[in-house]
Amino acid sequence: MDAYCDLEVDVNGEEVFMVDKKVLSSYSGSIKKMFSKSKGGKRNLKVIYHDFPGGAENFELITRFCYNNGNIDINPFNITDLNCAAYFMEMNKCVTGNKNLLEQTEKSLEGIKYWTWSELMAALKRCQDFFPVASSSGILEKCLDSLLGRVASSCETSPCPSVSSPDSSKFRASCDTRSSESLKSSFLRVTWWFEDLVQLDIHVIEMLVKSMVSRNLNHSIIGKFLFHYQKARLASTFSDEKIRMVETVVEMIYSLDLSTVSYKRLFGMLRVSLHVNIRKCCRNKLESMIGLQLDQATLDDLLVPSPVRARYLYDVNLVLRLLKSFLAKGVWCLPLSRLKKVASLVDLYIAEVAPDPHLKPSKFLALIMAMPDSARDSFDGIYHSIDLYLEVHSGLSEEEKTRVCSVLDYEKLSSEALNHLAANTKFPSKSAVGALNFQQRRLKNLLQRTNQSNSFTNSPIFHETERTEGKDESCEQIVLYAGNLNFSTETERIRAHLQGMQWRVLELEKICRKMQIRMTKMMKSRLSNQSNANSVPRLCS
Repeated sequence: MDAYCDLEVDVNGEEVFMVDKKVLSSYSGSIKKMFSKSKGGKRNLKVIYHDFPGGAENFELITRFCYNNGNIDINPFNITDLNCAAYFMEMNKCVTGNKNLLEQTEKSLEGIKYWTWSELMAALKRCQDFFPVASSSGILEKCLDSLLGRVASSCETSPCPSVSSPDSSKFRASCDTRSSESLKSSFLRVTWWFEDLVQLDIHVIEMLVKSMVSRNLNHSIIGKFLFHYQKARLASTFSDEKIRMVETVVEMIYSLDLSTVSYKRLFGMLRVSLHVNIRKCCRNKLESMIGLQLDQATLDDLLVPSPVRARYLYDVNLVLRLLKSFLAKGVWCLPLSRLKKVASLVDLYIAEVAPDPHLKPSKFLALIMAMPDSARDSFDGIYHSIDLYLEVHSGLSEEEKTRVCSVLDYEKLSSEALNHLAANTKFPSKSAVGALNFQQRRLKNLLQRTNQSNSFTNSPIFHETERTEGKDESCEQIVLYAGNLNFSTETERIRAHLQGMQWRVLELEKICRKMQIRMTKMMKSRLSNQSNANSVPRLCS
């Protein structure tokens, strides 16, 4: 072995170098500490590196620096390698001045603002190759600061700050007078960097986004970039990397202003997360963000297939969790318009899942009861969904059917729905009787209001109504009596009675309509007579 090559260096198992220990020790503090206590006559010294930044190729670059009396050309394409290797080998503790490699690289970084975008991206890509050291040495932070400055500058000079969010109402309001070509050009001016940054690893993106948020960069632009990043990287990553990436993106979006985030893209991310099995806490955050703006969703958004091992068709539990998030702050905190919009959406969803033969009554009821009654103006849609559910689930017990039908609010059912329910053999007899009772009470109230407004109480119409009411009371007594019977043995006979009474209700409705028409004509006639009397001139006395 040559006298001037007394140190054997194994670099990451890639290659073995024979170097002069004295030369390397004069520039590397770590090498100097290793052999400071060894005797000069000892031969066959060996150092093994397992995680040298940049591997054998970069170690060769360091040896050239040492053998060249501390001189080397530093440029944007090798500055990351040299800086990280110098930090790793403590090449700032042995010499000073221009011989100190770490200081040389840090001084070169002062000119980073003059680098081209390609040079900056090249340095960043090398940083992520040996992320821990680049992060500790500070070069990664300086590169990210420079990149962020350029991105922020392009966003601030954009003529339309919200251009990155086409779904935003602010964007439409402020830019609606421009041509589509101008808007497209503006959009590209603030998103030109999207595709280049897709090449960076998720941990680098995480650092970058945190800096963006701290500098108050437009949240809609950040959100749009994160969705773009996830979509672009998803196909090229492995299973474990997909989980890490999706979880990190969700956490970053969760830190943004939710009003700037597209709910459509959140639903897309939700569907992705169901396939990669992210952590429960992360999934809860994603569902919470979706739930808070559930009034913007559509039926197609909610029709998420059930988990693989589940027998039911759609993921009903997911929708129940989204509804829970939507109502988390309390019904009183939400505008009635938003509540009604979500209730309408839920009613459509219920009608869609009702034919599922594997949907349990408890889940079906939970969907109906998730929204407060005040959010529904009509229960007709719920009635038709229950009708469909009972048709598919004909094997339910009478008790289960009664429990399912107990959620119906008769006051919010139309007359047509009540009449249909009273004759519907799929419903329990108690529900049919209850519907008919309520229909009769509603009709009697209508007749009473009509009579109170009618000043011609001696008219034949009024007496006809009185006679009709008397018969109606007897019908109601029959219905109330039927409610106490044993429906398991007399169901068919009771239904025959109910059908007869239903026809009677229809007759009463016809009479009411006739009364209202006649009253209207009589009132118009009276007003016309009064008008004519007032127009006749007074005779001379």
